[in-house]
Amino acid sequence: MENSTNSTENKTIVHLENVSLSTDNGSLLQGVSLDLKEGEFVYLIGRSGAGKTSLLRSLYADFPIDGGIAEVCGMDVVNLRRRHIPQLRRKMGIVFQNARLLGDRNVYSNLEFVLKATGWKKKNEIKNQIEKTLQAVGVADKAQSMPSQLSEGEQQRVGIARALINNPALLLADEPTGNLDPVTSGEIMQLLIDVGRQTGTTMLISTHDFMMIDKYPARVVVCENGTLTDPERQ
Repeated sequence: MENSTNSTENKTIVHLENVSLSTDNGSLLQGVSLDLKEGEFVYLIGRSGAGKTSLLRSLYADFPIDGGIAEVCGMDVVNLRRRHIPQLRRKMGIVFQNARLLGDRNVYSNLEFVLKATGWKKKNEIKNQIEKTLQAVGVADKAQSMPSQLSEGEQQRVGIARALINNPALLLADEPTGNLDPVTSGEIMQLLIDVGRQTGTTMLISTHDFMMIDKYPARVVVCENGTLTDPERQ
């Protein structure tokens, strides 16, 4: 994973303009506008039910967008055809609150599965990519471990490794420290920040952990009152 170059430092990775989302119960979010540049680290906060998870899901084409403009990693998500969804998702990584590792295979095989599913074929290249990524997230010694043998913090590190394995332009994380103790939460947040700086990966992190935001300050956007606000840019 190499540092990004200055020539693309202003590249827009996410552009949302007047986006609207709804559920069967009615409108969820309206008039959502957001721009994320390459290498930005941004927190997404808001009360439960405010639409944070739905907004993240819409960025990887898992939640329908009713209207507006939504360009993610250079692709038009609003009009994206189903057959092009895998192409979009290969450009991003997704981290969940629970690591969601495949329990019937070891850490190495979890990551190998992702690479093979996204077109990697050469064994030596797969091996090098897995070793490099596990080293980057601090669990290089856990390659042969089964998920059940890992602590929750180690499982989340592997989940982050899985999200980073294809060198994504964008990483989306939905409450990545929600199930972790304060010390481990800090380690995971610092890891995400460090990886973002080292790779130039844009990161949008949904969280309720205001202590983490205070400890690791960055731009904050807020889901509230049925829309998205950016207090720093009003």
